[in-house]
Amino acid sequence: MRPNPGIAGDYADNMADTPPGGALPPPYAPPLPPPGSSTPRTPPHRLNLWRIVGLVALIGGLVALIAGGAIFILYTLGTGLGPQALLIGAIAAILPVPVLVACFLWLDRYEPEPLPYLIFCFAWGAFVATSIALVVNESSVGLFKQWGLPAALTAVLVAPFIEELTKAAFPILLLIFRRREFSGITDGLVYCGLSAIGFAMVENILYLGGYGYRAGVQEYGPATGAQQVIAIFIVRILLFGFAHPLFTSMTGVGLGIAARTADRRVRVLAPIAGLLVAMMLHGAWNLLPSLVASTGQPVIALYGYLGVMVPIFFAMVGLAVWLRAWEGRLTERTLPDYVRAGWLTPPEVAALGSLGRRHAARTWARRVAGDGGARAMRGYQFAATRLALLRDGMRRGLDRKPAERDRTAREERELLDSIAAYRAFFVGRDPQAPVGVWDGQRYHLRFPDGSQRVVEAPDQPVVPIPVVLTPPPPPPTYGPPPAAYGPHPPAYGPPT
Repeated sequence: MRPNPGIAGDYADNMADTPPGGALPPPYAPPLPPPGSSTPRTPPHRLNLWRIVGLVALIGGLVALIAGGAIFILYTLGTGLGPQALLIGAIAAILPVPVLVACFLWLDRYEPEPLPYLIFCFAWGAFVATSIALVVNESSVGLFKQWGLPAALTAVLVAPFIEELTKAAFPILLLIFRRREFSGITDGLVYCGLSAIGFAMVENILYLGGYGYRAGVQEYGPATGAQQVIAIFIVRILLFGFAHPLFTSMTGVGLGIAARTADRRVRVLAPIAGLLVAMMLHGAWNLLPSLVASTGQPVIALYGYLGVMVPIFFAMVGLAVWLRAWEGRLTERTLPDYVRAGWLTPPEVAALGSLGRRHAARTWARRVAGDGGARAMRGYQFAATRLALLRDGMRRGLDRKPAERDRTAREERELLDSIAAYRAFFVGRDPQAPVGVWDGQRYHLRFPDGSQRVVEAPDQPVVPIPVVLTPPPPPPTYGPPPAAYGPHPPAYGPPT
């Protein structure tokens, strides 16, 4: 089983500079977990009592706010549309949601975000953002009428600003209070995309149930209502269902940039710039129908959709696909630090470089250690990815305060311990793999007949075998000291 050849050269270059280790320890097979033992988990963060109380209060307040928004939306749409139109609109609006959510989760395969955060983002967009936007938009319509201005101006001058701000509010709060959950632009796209999907779902209920079914029934009967629902579904969801996620993804890009920079100015300006771009795109999108109505030239909408929005959409899709592999490339750039210290071997780092290699490693772990081994390999991969992100943050100088650096050091220790615990579930269980020791430059393999052989590291390391089977190295100096934060990583390994 060998990795894809795409980045083997870069990986081999990184490993070529690995210094040799000290005296070679005798190879041994670590004790295997007893049959039926549970798969280890990454240790949770330690919280003191006040933090626990504050966290419970925050979650309770957030749940209450979302529940209040859901009740408000249900009451408003129910009284405005009627039960039958509300039900039909809801069914039609929910149909594309699983597909859209799956697309965003597909982007987040290397280090999936915590499920509660994803649920809260979706619920925030569906109930809180829509409630606020509905109240503000309706109030703006009344004000414009009082001022003698067309109500259609609300869609251009008010809706883009309030809707994009409310959709992005929860992801922004996550960045402020839980910055460690943002590993880059991909996470920003996922959080903002799910909020936008929730918002679009509720908005589509209004269009499909109100402007579609209810209006058609009142004019010609149920058959016409069903036809209008189908027509709106095709135009609004199948053709232009990407609109809201596309707009809010601009804010997600800004949040992702802010999460991975140590420059305070960029941390502030990047989200603001992304939010402004999202508002401008949303306003331009809403302006097109108004221009068509005022000029009687449908070609304006065609030029706007095909000439502006569609190219931007495909550009964002290309960026998202490229960013999807960023965390895999990051592991190959940062984890060699831990290879030099003896915590990882070249094949292990190579096995983390792409989703294909990770899948192959899970298949192997399931073959040699059953479902528990596959779960352990999955946890091992997530922990290693998190370790790479943590290491990259050290190099970038993301933690400025001593408390933040201490927290990073503790998390690094926990991740390294977790990686060792996960590895114990599948290491030494493959009868086809010789016992091996990695000394920093070469493999020292011992075969079943007792013979030993020294093997040079191949340009494309075998995945995921051989795995280091030496006694665990002495604990490194976890976490760089304050002076070491920056582009040059500190030396890992036992003190000299």
